[in-house]
Amino acid sequence: MPRSVEVVITGVGVVAPNGIGREAFWRSLCEQRSGVRHLELAGVGDFPAVIGGEIVDFDPKAHIQPRKSLKVMCREIVYGVAAASLAVDDAGISDGSVDPERFGAVYGADMMHMAIDELESPYRVCIEDGKFDFARWGTRAHEEFFPLFMLKYLPNMPACHIAIRHDARGPNNSIVLGEVSSLSALAEAARVIERGDADVMVAGGTGSRLHPTTLVRSCVSQLSQRHDDPTTASRPFDADRDGMVNGEGAAALVIESRAHAERRGAPVFGVMRGYASTFATGKPTTEAMGGAIERAIALAIADAGMSGGDIGCVNANGLGTTVDDAIEARAIRATLGDVPVTAPKSYFGNLAAGSGAVEAAASIIGLPNRLAPATLNYERPDPACAINVIHGEPARLERPGVLLLNQAPTGQSVAVLVCAE
Repeated sequence: MPRSVEVVITGVGVVAPNGIGREAFWRSLCEQRSGVRHLELAGVGDFPAVIGGEIVDFDPKAHIQPRKSLKVMCREIVYGVAAASLAVDDAGISDGSVDPERFGAVYGADMMHMAIDELESPYRVCIEDGKFDFARWGTRAHEEFFPLFMLKYLPNMPACHIAIRHDARGPNNSIVLGEVSSLSALAEAARVIERGDADVMVAGGTGSRLHPTTLVRSCVSQLSQRHDDPTTASRPFDADRDGMVNGEGAAALVIESRAHAERRGAPVFGVMRGYASTFATGKPTTEAMGGAIERAIALAIADAGMSGGDIGCVNANGLGTTVDDAIEARAIRATLGDVPVTAPKSYFGNLAAGSGAVEAAASIIGLPNRLAPATLNYERPDPACAINVIHGEPARLERPGVLLLNQAPTGQSVAVLVCAE
């Protein structure tokens, strides 16, 4: 439907396995370079999941200010705050250039597990005669913890740190909905501006599926076994896909009202148009999930006041599993026919709550040039996924709309529609 306040995207920040910063990230997509590798993280050597989208060569001190804040930030929070700072810089926003009362943040996050090395000392003081004594945990272990340890692992802290760093005193919120967290945060941030409650918002998400605790839980999932060649492991919609790949990463977008962007002369990547969220009752790996995806697609397009014929590309969830990809592909085909489809997880895997934001960045960066990135490792079409997968090289958008899709294993489906100028 027509909106009195138009929301535009003016900045993109990315911290991903295949690139730090907007330009490096986009270059890796254009050159079709994967960020999936053999894991180097401490403590994961004995797990079945020995490959993943791990971020390497990242210096937190180069991105986090003040540096003392690093003492109360876990790995996911660092990535999330760094991505937000990159996005704010990319948007050309400097300290004091935006009314702080009209500047806010909505960020997607997930459960953040405590670092193994921080648990070692509390665990050891509870051992007596070679056995763990649970009775000691309440009386002895707490003395070994860093006094502010809880602040390092709360999912609301990325949005808090972002607001503190950029003096954003407006609406502040955190969305914790698994793999749909980022797109949900982006939709909510846009609604905040449309309601007139802010002029500028930082929206995005951060997440990781590489912590040993998460790896233990994810062993029940369908994971790729292509350990001999990690770069080919994540292959959404391909007939030879054998499971998803875990990863870590974060991305942020700066969005603002068009009037505000024009007043400060900010270049625009694209326009926020429509949003929808649905839920699948019953087991989410059944056709109920397909129905939820179809409804989310239709509702987002209707919310934008557009039609299916306006969609130039779908940025799919593309998890890489046998069942999930087939369900999503059928939903896309049923609602949008032969629309081109790209699946960015092929470059970095499943980033948990960070997935949607990083995937959105993959499409939004290319919007000004009407380019959609190719799907990596798509070599053999699968009759069960009868969709038009972009592969081989980036595709030119023949129509202005890009539909961003994410689904969570708990049944949520989110669609966000963005358009080129």
